[in-house]
Amino acid sequence: MTGEDELEALRQTMPPTAPSNASVDWAQFGRSWGKQFPSDYCRFIDVYGYGSIERYLAVLKPEPEGTVTENSDMANETDVAREAWSWVRKAPELAEARPELIAWGGDASADLLCWDASDEDPGRWPVLVYNRDDGLWRRYDCGMVQFLVRVLRGDFDECPLGDLSLWGRESAVFLNRDEEERRWEAGLDPWTGEPDPYAGMFGP
Repeated sequence: MTGEDELEALRQTMPPTAPSNASVDWAQFGRSWGKQFPSDYCRFIDVYGYGSIERYLAVLKPEPEGTVTENSDMANETDVAREAWSWVRKAPELAEARPELIAWGGDASADLLCWDASDEDPGRWPVLVYNRDDGLWRRYDCGMVQFLVRVLRGDFDECPLGDLSLWGRESAVFLNRDEEERRWEAGLDPWTGEPDPYAGMFGP
């Protein structure tokens, strides 16, 4: 399955709800990290943006390396992941691995979703997941978009994440952060679309 096929499969399972909230100069972005990023990820951000799948799995805001602040996403979680690698147990396939971790996602179970970005070809970066419930790093030999498709289809031997919220759903909703905030400020529950008397009072 090509990257375009994978993205189309994800569109069928999780149709975009709004235009992307991210406009990224991918060449400049890549220079900040010292490497180009996988094309499936770039297309995902260009189509969906950054935000949340079913209030459970967050796709992090793309950020230049080193921009760690209180509100940072990718840069901060990458630092957290690299620290966690130093002490968390690894599955057997990672016993001798020395990955260059870059975080692209996280979830409500406090799992970390990363790439091993050590290969010169970003199309070959596998997904590495730190499942906090298991206290274990595992590797999944697929890209970010295929990983999401396979989670939503229940197409791994077992769920890679610490909760079954997305496992085998077949259908899911993604809201980028701008769209979630827009709905909230309009007095709606962002995820149901129904009026919410508390919406907009305390922020999304």
